[in-house]
Amino acid sequence: MEAEDFAAVLSEVRKFVRERVVPLEAQIDEKDEMPAEIRAAAKQMGLFGFALPGEYGGLGLSMYEEVQLMFELGYTTPSLRSMFGTNNGIAGHVLMVGGTDEQKKQWLPRIASGEVTASFALTEPDAGSDPSTLTTHARLDGDEWVINGAKRYITNAPLADVFMVFARTDKDAPRTRGISTFLVPAGTPGLTVGPRDHKMGQMGAWTADVYFDDVRVPASALVGGEAGLNRGFSTAMGCIAHGRVHISALCVGMAERLVDESVEYARTRQQSGRPIGSYQLVQGLVADSMTDYYAGRATVLEAARKFDTGEDTKIGPSCTKYFASEMVWRVADRTVQIHGGAGYIRGVPAERFYRDARLFRIYEGTSQIQQVIIAKALLGNVARG
Repeated sequence: MEAEDFAAVLSEVRKFVRERVVPLEAQIDEKDEMPAEIRAAAKQMGLFGFALPGEYGGLGLSMYEEVQLMFELGYTTPSLRSMFGTNNGIAGHVLMVGGTDEQKKQWLPRIASGEVTASFALTEPDAGSDPSTLTTHARLDGDEWVINGAKRYITNAPLADVFMVFARTDKDAPRTRGISTFLVPAGTPGLTVGPRDHKMGQMGAWTADVYFDDVRVPASALVGGEAGLNRGFSTAMGCIAHGRVHISALCVGMAERLVDESVEYARTRQQSGRPIGSYQLVQGLVADSMTDYYAGRATVLEAARKFDTGEDTKIGPSCTKYFASEMVWRVADRTVQIHGGAGYIRGVPAERFYRDARLFRIYEGTSQIQQVIIAKALLGNVARG
């Protein structure tokens, strides 16, 4: 995208977030629902397809451009980004990375426009941090695949029109080599979505379990066709690496908001007849949070630059996801501390973002998984024992 066009996109999104979404944050948190008018506006702005190629109706942003957009979207409730995050991220990228030309033509334009909401069905009750242990399986029966199993914590499952389902197709293959991906439309007989999860935070971003009981799909539902058979794990890992940089940028956007909330409260809250920002211990908290935010932003931009060039698509995403998710948690904790008792009260942004921030250290790979990935990449066989 041309620099001037991208600057216009950022400006429009910043205005949308701060003028239209921020005033609705408390309502979204209380009702656990994104207003229909916000969803419609996001579609009109092209946010359901910002990372998808222009030839399929998306904005075609590079990773470096995408993280700058995430900085803006991260300034408000994470449920805004979650509404279209799977379309652009892990679900949409399944087709971009592994889909056939026909699958891309059939699905990507509708995913990019927001006509279709896509879900990434990988995680299972006993296969989270290590998805290679998944047990959902698919067997070929004539010209159809029959899928059985269950998925857990699937983002946008209650709203999804199509699921990118990862299932074991070769039980005798090594764990990471016998998994394939299938396009399964919502409403397919045997596919059931469970009740919405009741989460600690990130209200308005819906997740649920998904069940597959003899779900039959045609052979054409195999992502990548015959070439995609048993390549699901590598497809998933490529999509998740992109997602880790994406989520890192979201953490940076939230950290900026938290710094702003901290500064405003420290300037205006009076204690002993003067603003609490005049006390050096409070100043130290604010300074530490600003430093964390500054470092996180620089880290994400560097990781995005190297991701675009292909120089680093493994260690960089894990490093930045690890740092940014831990960073925003520290900033959120300090923000509550600066607010004192007020920071523990529902309805105060500091309290809400404290709940929202906690999830970032878990999904797209826990902090501990990022440590393992980084160490193994650097130490090789030594780290593997």
